[in-house]
Amino acid sequence: MTAETTDVTTTDRAADAAGTGAAGADRLPPEFFTDPEPGGTHAANTRLRTSGCPVHAINYPPGGDAYVVADYATALEGFSDPRLSKQVENAPAWFRDLLEDSSPVLIRNMITADAPEHTRLRRLVSRAFVPRRMALLRPRIQEITDELIDALPESGEVDLMEFAFSLPMRVICEFLGVPIEDRPDLHAWGYWLSGAPFADEESNAELKRASDSIERYLVDLLDERRRTGLGEDLVSILLRAADEEDVFTNDELVSTLVLLIIAGHKTTANLIGNGMQALFAHPDQLELLRAKPELAESAVEEFLRFEPPVYRGTLRVATEDMELAGCPIPKEGFVHILMDSANRDPEAFEDPDRLDITRGPNRHLAFGQGAHFCVGAPLSRVEGQVAFPTLLRRLPGLTLAVPHDSLDWVFDNSTSRGLKKLPVRYDARLAAGEGDH
Repeated sequence: MTAETTDVTTTDRAADAAGTGAAGADRLPPEFFTDPEPGGTHAANTRLRTSGCPVHAINYPPGGDAYVVADYATALEGFSDPRLSKQVENAPAWFRDLLEDSSPVLIRNMITADAPEHTRLRRLVSRAFVPRRMALLRPRIQEITDELIDALPESGEVDLMEFAFSLPMRVICEFLGVPIEDRPDLHAWGYWLSGAPFADEESNAELKRASDSIERYLVDLLDERRRTGLGEDLVSILLRAADEEDVFTNDELVSTLVLLIIAGHKTTANLIGNGMQALFAHPDQLELLRAKPELAESAVEEFLRFEPPVYRGTLRVATEDMELAGCPIPKEGFVHILMDSANRDPEAFEDPDRLDITRGPNRHLAFGQGAHFCVGAPLSRVEGQVAFPTLLRRLPGLTLAVPHDSLDWVFDNSTSRGLKKLPVRYDARLAAGEGDH
């Protein structure tokens, strides 16, 4: 199958598959993922949680049987149920063909594998992201944060999403040992790869170009690193494991690096953007964090709960006919766990629609749960814990420059949810260290 024929063939197969499972008339429209209804996603999620079975059939844009999980208890059940596989081989044949045609570089890493392959692929990467190692990066993350703020105008209006994307991209490039001058290309490729798969031929063609480009780039990077010698950056650590310990194949190494680059910047960018807009909507919490920057750790956890940067889980597919919370799911049915809905479940969180940066305990599901808990969570947390208090300290008068209801959310076929732009204004730009408590 070629990229040019993917759309037609996939549509035909998906139409055949859609005849099984829950009645089509009872399904959520495909726009549930791509065009939130009036009242916002949180209003829609509330209705899902309170309308009988917490598992709802949906007309998934790529096709086939698909279901969304809306409540906290069933989300926990779904994260740990071994019948819900992450292995691409367990997906319907038409979906496997779609991924192979459009983004093969994405399907050879730990996020699309079950144990024991998942355990093997994750083990070494996990060592690099342990919280104590991330804490050692904090001073450098602070330096990068200050350098980016130093580059802002002394006062006026800026798009804060530019800062939000620049910080984690610079951090992950340094951590991986990737040249910072390549950041624009990596960002552009990551935009397409984080949205796979799409339901139209033009988008899938762009996806395929991004997949081929980043794969060529990383193969060249690995070859160059082998020639010039290995250091202590993450690329060198993984390359040493692949070549000396025979832990990764080269294809698996490239796919793992793609995953780390995409997840390593987009999730944190959305954390920063989503968290700041939440503070602007709740000025009492903004003033509390400005006055007490020591609350940054609990504030980051609350931002992750209140407006998670990833609103639904990645690929899960039923390996057999099964039930989840008493709701039937057919074999090869896709299951999407709605973390943003579970994080607002009143059965799990007191007054869940209230932003409270002092909330604790805060057992949100923003990074997933179980064996596939986000491996980069410690890095994202540290970046957020540095970014929020530094922005509030160094940019006095920081406020939203447009009406809050005019903000444009990116809500597409990817699993992430963030802002296209976050226009802000501030009164002055203080020097690093100035205004410290």
